[in-house]
Amino acid sequence: MDRPGVKWSGYWPAAPTPFTSEGALDEAALRALVELYLGEGVHGILLNGSTGEWFSQTPPERRRVAEIGVAAAAGRCPVVIGVSAFTAKEAAELAIHAQRAGADGVLATPPPYVHPTADEIVEFYRAVTAATDLPFMVYNWPRGVVVDLARLPGMMERLAALPQVAAIKDSTGDWSAMASTVEAVAGQVRVFGSFIHRRGLALLRGLGGDGAIDGGGLGARFAVPFFNAVAAGDWPAAATWADRYQQVSGQLVNPDYAGRFASPISQLKAAMALLGQPGGTVRPPLLPLTDPQALAAISVILQAAGFSLAATPRVLQPTSSSLEEA
Repeated sequence: MDRPGVKWSGYWPAAPTPFTSEGALDEAALRALVELYLGEGVHGILLNGSTGEWFSQTPPERRRVAEIGVAAAAGRCPVVIGVSAFTAKEAAELAIHAQRAGADGVLATPPPYVHPTADEIVEFYRAVTAATDLPFMVYNWPRGVVVDLARLPGMMERLAALPQVAAIKDSTGDWSAMASTVEAVAGQVRVFGSFIHRRGLALLRGLGGDGAIDGGGLGARFAVPFFNAVAAGDWPAAATWADRYQQVSGQLVNPDYAGRFASPISQLKAAMALLGQPGGTVRPPLLPLTDPQALAAISVILQAAGFSLAATPRVLQPTSSSLEEA
């Protein structure tokens, strides 16, 4: 697999997984969320990534999320399923299911907690990518797994050379390292990274790159036209859309992908609730963002960027299990 093997590019939301206040998977909300994204013109959707809280789901739930999301999208855009796990066997089993469900590809980080060596990382990906013939997206997520693939000499080249690897999602907090990823492998595989700002636009124009996948899709109304303008070679329009995107993203998320007001997923779902979007609540160990001052600050950011708050924004409450644990 290589660049021509997939048409993946543009703006993709990493979808949150909606849970009810009782902690159950909200299947209707997940379907509604996919429709919301498609209505915003996104170029692809990632399910069960970090934002999807895969870590708090059971394997059957993860499989159900994949089935619902793929069916809801109904071929209208690519759907890639996250299969991150602690072992290659677990990840491979989820990848096999994703292929049976009709997914367009799968994605995985290196195994969390393990802190594997360079050779162990390559062998992990070799095993998982060989489990199916689906295109594979390598996910560099040092915030979640400690290891930063972008800062390991030659690692991106080694992973890009694996037969099924078609793309890399580089979410390192080191922007210079991400630029090095683009320089090293963008001619071979698709690269998704931090591009929706003036520096990123210069990188796209100079060295290449393909798209961005960010948590939740709040910025879709700016990021979709940004990449449409890039594809059309309309650089002034792209710069304008990038600036508008940063009005939201730059004030909610730090450069290392930490949230400014709470855990990133809790903060995201709080913002979605303020907008009346079907994000649901979080599951333990995460806690919902309920602080009135933080919610008011997020509301100001959203309104300044041109969003309209829901007439009756929903206040998120802890799930039953988190109340019991408290």
